[in-house]
Amino acid sequence: MADAHKVRLEPVGVEFEVEHGETVLNAAFRQGIALPHGCKEGQCSACKCVLLEGEVDMLKYSTFALNDMEKDSGHILLCRSIAYSDMEVELLNYDEELLAKAIAVKTFKGRISHKENLTHDIRGIEIELSSPMKFWAGQYVDITVTTEKGETITRSFSMANTPDQTQKLSFIIKKYPEGKFSGELDSGGIRVGAEVSVVGPYGTCFRREDREGPLVLVGAGSGMSPVWSILNDHVRSGEKRAVYFFYGARTPDDLFYLDRIADLVSGHPDVKFIPVLSHADGNGAWDGERGFVHQTVDAVLKQLAIDGAGDVYACGPPPMIDALQPVLFMNGFETERIFFDKFTTSSGGKPGH
Repeated sequence: MADAHKVRLEPVGVEFEVEHGETVLNAAFRQGIALPHGCKEGQCSACKCVLLEGEVDMLKYSTFALNDMEKDSGHILLCRSIAYSDMEVELLNYDEELLAKAIAVKTFKGRISHKENLTHDIRGIEIELSSPMKFWAGQYVDITVTTEKGETITRSFSMANTPDQTQKLSFIIKKYPEGKFSGELDSGGIRVGAEVSVVGPYGTCFRREDREGPLVLVGAGSGMSPVWSILNDHVRSGEKRAVYFFYGARTPDDLFYLDRIADLVSGHPDVKFIPVLSHADGNGAWDGERGFVHQTVDAVLKQLAIDGAGDVYACGPPPMIDALQPVLFMNGFETERIFFDKFTTSSGGKPGH
């Protein structure tokens, strides 16, 4: 292709081509090269790296993700970078296992086959694809649907099902006041039978296999979706690890999947479920953990004296993730064994969770 440019990634020595007008990150996705990423929209800094050679132009981005000082010193965001020549970049963060387990991002056609109310503000949907999609437990996709009024909406959601279910995907979606996708689900603007376009898989917060130490899962709200996939995929794998599954909610009415969780725990004694309620009433109706989920995680980790031995997968809204990070570091967890999926709402980041 005359308009294509070559990109070389250091220190891994991987090379690929990027087409005219295509971002470097999307070109990597298309060719099955998994690079560190988060929002794909220039809102986070997960894909930040250093431009060693070549010329790029960057689409609009947040200065939170890349400040002016970093830009002046040669830093770029791969999700915003358009190549104007062959280029060489130095990856600041890379994961050998991520690169080894890369799955090419593709577009799939499908239809919404089922929807249900899980709580007053959490919905479940299923999408049947016309062809199977390979993904890892914990990954997400971009879903595009046209409403009854003709409005096209694209949102990102993590799969709740396990990777062995390649043609029927399930999702857990939280309804936000300004959330168009979830709002249309409730109002009937997005109906069962609606045709959708699904692009993916994306995401680096997927289950790593054959690891030592306990497995710590932390979710809140629709963060149950990727955590549920990771938990069930772990159980299916037959790996023997202690699992501590924390889930934060406001009140008992915000809990769901309790019967499914009870069945899973009863058949797998290595799994311990620890729900935490921040707004449980004080009249004794709730006899479980109270407070914020990061506080309970801290207390349990200190009690167990795990001292960083194990892997953490945490999925939920930014305040939960921000509060959890120092807890994990203070309990000895290394950065390379902590996997975050920080949801955002409306536009930018991972909207719709």
